[in-house]
Amino acid sequence: MSFEPSPDGRPRIAAGAVALVALAVLAVHGAWLTQYGWFRDELYYLSCAKRLAWGYVDQPPLSIALLALVRAVAGESLAAFRVVAALGGASVAVLAALIARELGGRRFAQVLAAAAAGFAPMSLAVAHFYSMNVLDQAFWAAGTLLGLRAIARGTPRDWLALGAVLGLGLLNKWSVLWLGAGLGASLLLSPRRRALATPWPWLGAALAGAIFAPNLLWQVRHGWPTLEFMHNASAHKMRAIEPAVFFASQILVLGPGAAPVWIAGLAASLAPKRVRWRPVAVVWLVTAAILLVNGRARAEYLALAVTALFAAGAVWWEQRSRAARVAVASLAAVFAVALLPFAIPCLPPARFVAYQRALVLAPPAEEHQAMGPLPQHYADMFGWPELADSVARVAATLTPEERARAIVVVGNYGEAGALEHFGAGRIPAIACQHNNWFYWPPRRWDGDTAILLGRDSAEVASEFREVRVSGMADHPLAMPYERGLPIVVAHGFKGDLAKAWARGKHFE
Repeated sequence: MSFEPSPDGRPRIAAGAVALVALAVLAVHGAWLTQYGWFRDELYYLSCAKRLAWGYVDQPPLSIALLALVRAVAGESLAAFRVVAALGGASVAVLAALIARELGGRRFAQVLAAAAAGFAPMSLAVAHFYSMNVLDQAFWAAGTLLGLRAIARGTPRDWLALGAVLGLGLLNKWSVLWLGAGLGASLLLSPRRRALATPWPWLGAALAGAIFAPNLLWQVRHGWPTLEFMHNASAHKMRAIEPAVFFASQILVLGPGAAPVWIAGLAASLAPKRVRWRPVAVVWLVTAAILLVNGRARAEYLALAVTALFAAGAVWWEQRSRAARVAVASLAAVFAVALLPFAIPCLPPARFVAYQRALVLAPPAEEHQAMGPLPQHYADMFGWPELADSVARVAATLTPEERARAIVVVGNYGEAGALEHFGAGRIPAIACQHNNWFYWPPRRWDGDTAILLGRDSAEVASEFREVRVSGMADHPLAMPYERGLPIVVAHGFKGDLAKAWARGKHFE
């Protein structure tokens, strides 16, 4: 394969080698595609996909619309949903290679960038299940690639393409605003800032705004629920994190073996002689500053800006000696294999717990909640069918008339999604006031009969005339707050239904 420069001066894409890396990413996902089970958020997203809208309390609509399309084609197939997520992960690897090429990288740099980005523990974990987050990674990588081109060349097509990608990215997740801020700062710090005197950057921004506008209009109509969600999550759900811990956590979520790649990319992008690379570093620095001001960010939020650093570092290492290139690639590969069980459920639960204990690598909790034997991203894949079965058994004890008029009250969207999917046809209507389920109340309830999940019977007795504990939902591997949940049957609600529903709204 030829690696002579292309007509525009950039190295040719190492198509075959990069494709092999992308296929390897897909193969790793495919080998353990449904090893555990449905993730909590997947069940919620499925519920959202049945109720399409221009927005949701905790996310814009793009990822949900895509999921609805997949559902229309493949049904409610966990494997199909996760294949789409895996394709998103593979696309991040390809985009990392393209960024390396944009920075002058040839075959080695493109392959190293693709492998480092595609096999980073965070990338593998995010791409293992369907969510907006895997699409977010892809939009960040695509936006950075197009931003580099727009700032360097500034053709009308570059600016409009960048605007379209940023607009679609915002329609997927608002974190793309950080990317936009970083690219804007990069342009202002670049000799190319004179492009601001032309209409094209502004037209690109206008295009992004036009694409994003339907979600903003939805927010206005609903009283900006996403801002309420973000405030509550930051104030009540997320733990405060020290800057030193926050930056150290980047090493773990991105893989210790790959640290020499992205750290070299950060340093090289700040070098005076590499003005062309500068946006790669500026985007990372701006994102880090925004997250540090917040003080309660997850480690993976900053990792979104590292795909481009992988690319820049890969180009820097390509310019070193052969021995150095072999060493850095080998180190990255060894750690990627060692950390694979933390990103992909390739081990049975008991063996994973033993492996985690042996390596002393239990991840720090980022939320205010107790942890079980498994980290949360694995624990949230257990117990959902059993939960639905437990509630269905209690529902079966009601008379046909009671079942027809009853509701099942649950505390969070994971439980609601699980009952809707696994309990279809076996349980009464679901009532949940958590996030977007708050906007989907049961059409009518006469207040006579309810099944309440996870509520203390004494507390329920203050709201209903008659209460009895009729069952329990449990799974040994689920998150602690999903274990040992009493299932209470109650009759005769004593309060005002409308006021009770409004009072129970829970956006977090």
